[in-house]
Amino acid sequence: MLGFGQSSLLTEGKGSAMKAVKIESPGGLDRLRVVTVADPGSPGPGEIRVRIHACSLNFHDYGVVSGRMPAANGRIPMSDGAGVVEAVGAGVGEFREGDHVVSCFFPQWSDGAPPVADFSGTPGDGIDGFACETVVRPASAFTKAPKGYSHSEAATLTTAGLTAWRALVVNGGLKAGDSVLVLGTGGVSIFALQLAIAMGAQVIATSSSDEKLARLREMGAAHTINYRTEPEWGARVTEWAGGRGVDHVIEVGGPGTLPQSIKACRIGGHISLIGVLTGASGEVPTAALMARQQRLQGLIVGSRTMQTEFVRALEVSGVRPLIDCSFPLAQIADAFRYEESGAHFGKIVLTI
Repeated sequence: MLGFGQSSLLTEGKGSAMKAVKIESPGGLDRLRVVTVADPGSPGPGEIRVRIHACSLNFHDYGVVSGRMPAANGRIPMSDGAGVVEAVGAGVGEFREGDHVVSCFFPQWSDGAPPVADFSGTPGDGIDGFACETVVRPASAFTKAPKGYSHSEAATLTTAGLTAWRALVVNGGLKAGDSVLVLGTGGVSIFALQLAIAMGAQVIATSSSDEKLARLREMGAAHTINYRTEPEWGARVTEWAGGRGVDHVIEVGGPGTLPQSIKACRIGGHISLIGVLTGASGEVPTAALMARQQRLQGLIVGSRTMQTEFVRALEVSGVRPLIDCSFPLAQIADAFRYEESGAHFGKIVLTI
């Protein structure tokens, strides 16, 4: 285990039947507590009972547990959960006992256009999440996991994996021969690199670490650039992309990186605004965006139907998530401190 020492989480509620992590208001990594709570019991009509085996960490989860995004006192965190169906309620035909499943980020968004603009129904934020041993939820809150995936691998799909899939394939219409720019080495960017290469696209990647850039090249990135030593990286990306710019940009930085992403993207290209790592607001070079006739699209994860299609594509392509490391549930605070350090390459997982 990575050297942050033992977690200082406390345990309470000895008479209950299930372990869970809860966030004590006003939040913060030192305010996470392991508690015992009542078992959720048997599923009702339309519900399934799932034994959770793994969760994965996302920037959104960090926002909630760190207190940067307000959550209800006593909220169980973690939006991504993967496990095994233990029981099926009346009227459920899609799942059987023993099925391996993975959660949906927006359980209320089945198909079609996005119906939500907040996180009121998102596990680990507006409702309780998956940092626990067992849940009973509507069957529509899960899809089947890819065949052959471990629970840890499946747990990376809910947020990071589906976001990359929607950005490139659903919204971007990625095709063989396209060029893709990915920023950094977080979960979404690594997934985007893997998916793009699997679909026959060329990938250019950025990082502030030469060591991580070497790993990106080993994974198949055609070109890499250190954005600290070359802050005007948009021009270099355009040069590498035949002087026209890339077809797609996976933009995770926000206002601090968007101007360079606009320069790097071709006329009429597609920029997926996924993250705000450099700030929630800032100046956008609208004239440059307009002149280059680019499509800048904000997005947050995707629908249940998109996830089902994504799972099918993973089974066919053989793409497997890149997991940096795993922590046990009781060391959830240490896991987030490691994410906070920025040392990870790929996904961080909690095992339950």
